[in-house]
Amino acid sequence: MEGTYPLPEAQLDRFFFKLKVMYPTEAGMHEILERTTRDAETTVTRVVDRETLMEMRHVARSVAVARPVQSYAIRLTMGSHPESPHATPLVKRYVRYGASPRAAQALVLGGKIQALTRGQAFVSIDDIRAVALPALRHRLLLNFEGEANEVSTDTIVEELLTGIAP
Repeated sequence: MEGTYPLPEAQLDRFFFKLKVMYPTEAGMHEILERTTRDAETTVTRVVDRETLMEMRHVARSVAVARPVQSYAIRLTMGSHPESPHATPLVKRYVRYGASPRAAQALVLGGKIQALTRGQAFVSIDDIRAVALPALRHRLLLNFEGEANEVSTDTIVEELLTGIAP
């Protein structure tokens, strides 16, 4: 860890999602070692060209979002702020700074991708809920009490999801 530093909040907020990658199993470690410690030529194969990628982006951004679904994403984002009327008890107690407007963008754009993976051309409340943890977990900054009590931002986001009505 020497020479590494936590990112400032403004830089952390630029990440679309924060995914939790669990430590590999023993079988997974064997696979890692097999792939990375032998003398083998690695070839990279293009899986998509620029035009296709840009078309995929266009399709994703074209997915419809009804105003009530967008409002839900906004309430989740605003609810992460302790002074907000939408704030839940854990937010009021443990959060110093809530999520920025980029969080609402991540919820809606992530919801659009989630809808496409379900084969739908519209975003549902469930799509927003499905991406809430990876979209919000790194955008909540805990106060001293939250840090001292080792409160998980996932727990706070889960409370937002149960405490803020769709």
